[in-house]
Amino acid sequence: MSVKKILLFVVQSALIGLIAAVLILIIRPELLDSADNHDGEKSATPATKAGNSSTQGPASYHAAVEKAAPAVVNVLATTITPVEHNPLLDDPQMRDFLGGELPEQPRAKRDDNYGSGVILNDQGYILTNNHLVSTADEIQVTLRDGRQANARVIGSDPDTDLAVLKVKLDNLPALTIADSTGLRIGDVVLAIGNPYGFGQTVTQGIVSATGRKRLGISTFEDFIQTDAAINPGNSGGALVNASGELIGINTAIISNTGGSQGIGLATPVHIATNVMKQLIENGRVTRGWLGIEAQIAPPGSIPEDIADNGVLIAGIMPGGPADQVGLQPGDIIISILDEPVTGPEETIRRITSIDPGTEISLEVLRGWDVMEFKPEVAERPSFDRG
Repeated sequence: MSVKKILLFVVQSALIGLIAAVLILIIRPELLDSADNHDGEKSATPATKAGNSSTQGPASYHAAVEKAAPAVVNVLATTITPVEHNPLLDDPQMRDFLGGELPEQPRAKRDDNYGSGVILNDQGYILTNNHLVSTADEIQVTLRDGRQANARVIGSDPDTDLAVLKVKLDNLPALTIADSTGLRIGDVVLAIGNPYGFGQTVTQGIVSATGRKRLGISTFEDFIQTDAAINPGNSGGALVNASGELIGINTAIISNTGGSQGIGLATPVHIATNVMKQLIENGRVTRGWLGIEAQIAPPGSIPEDIADNGVLIAGIMPGGPADQVGLQPGDIIISILDEPVTGPEETIRRITSIDPGTEISLEVLRGWDVMEFKPEVAERPSFDRG
């Protein structure tokens, strides 16, 4: 074979191979990604199954919803108001005017309020919002599987806007509880509830912020903020993570229109379950109380060699535990039980977590003198927020 024929054969073979490679890559482009990844270069990360961790997140949250949704119930809270009898309808002349037949008067007016609740154990205990059921005369819950039951209020806590209901049903689903103290801004969350009475609905968003306070919604506020759509009727529903675990109880929205504007608030589940436990065991929530009004200490009021932070006592309740041991407005608390204080909300939260009847030590700055007081924590009275 001549050199010319050999070269022609090589060129033809190369062209055939190149054409074949192009055709293969057109038909199977993923082979190129596989080859790049094998060589150490970046390749696209495939979507994972719902519930699995991935930098891109799951392709679907169906598995999370199927895990959580059966334990989220629709709540119908009905308030019954008696209607006064109209004496004009008893007048004989009015009866004659109406042809002897009188319209039947309703004996009561029924006002329905739609909301949601979360089953937390198979004994039938349901967490919901206090504002949903506080004035209700009748409460009916509907499960996702269609079962219905009347519920009774076990206890309520207006200070956190939480309430516990109980139903008598068998084979109840229950939500798995996550650690809400470890939430991160940007974590994916799902809100499950009964907006506008439509029936069970799921919306998706992220954790927008944590520790939201001073919103005027309840006395003790430490809300999770989310942009998952929360509307009227979602109150008392579940806020779950991407694995379908409960992280919060949907409580309120911040809105100028009354509808969702991307600012929803949920009570963290570690707070909600503590309230639920006390309501089930005692029918009420017991909190410690000293009878003080706490504010941020003014700049320069605490010498650097004494403490880094302090809380100003702006007011004293007459006859309260603080008053009884001689604390005064203007005193600055710098530690509780030898632990430094960091701010007014944190100070009140620590006091409320102490069992009534417990004697505690307070380190207090009065003028430039450091003094110690040992009040006995009392039970926090109920205050009307109205």
